[in-house]
Amino acid sequence: MNEEGDRAVPITEIERAAAEAALEAHRALLASGSTCATAESLTGGLIGAHMTSVPGSSATYRGGLVTYATDAKSTLLGVPEELLAEHGAVHPDVARHMAVGARRAVEADYAISVTGVAGPDPQDGRPVGTVFAAVAGPGSRTRVARFSFTGDRSGIRYHTVEGALRLLTTTVREERGAEPDNDPFG
Repeated sequence: MNEEGDRAVPITEIERAAAEAALEAHRALLASGSTCATAESLTGGLIGAHMTSVPGSSATYRGGLVTYATDAKSTLLGVPEELLAEHGAVHPDVARHMAVGARRAVEADYAISVTGVAGPDPQDGRPVGTVFAAVAGPGSRTRVARFSFTGDRSGIRYHTVEGALRLLTTTVREERGAEPDNDPFG
């Protein structure tokens, strides 16, 4: 509802795309019998919120950590302090360590992490819209992707949610050969 309480707030296309990406991630995880965790920085919990917006999500989503502050990435997720000091928080290896740390902390089969610059100003020498996402999976496999999004702060955050969840879905389906057959979410 809006401030007046009489109309539903419209959903933007990017919000819809993020919600669809969450549904697809759940389908892939469910089909493979897997669970996931999240480690978020610039999205501040939006990925976890999207994951839990899907009815029945407790079958696949174990939980997450929002490590917005740089030192929290080290303290809570085990990102090496030296890495953060040398490269800052917006770096592919930081995303990799965040995903590995979340997977371990939450005891999930997979973990997705994101770190980046939503704006309005550049950070760590990286322009606004730079995002690194990583997926840590079974064994020591970790996949990292770099995204360059445009738009305002909100748009960049929603694009990050969608991009990260699509990376998770692709990774799960490739590694587990999962297809959304017999899907209670669909």
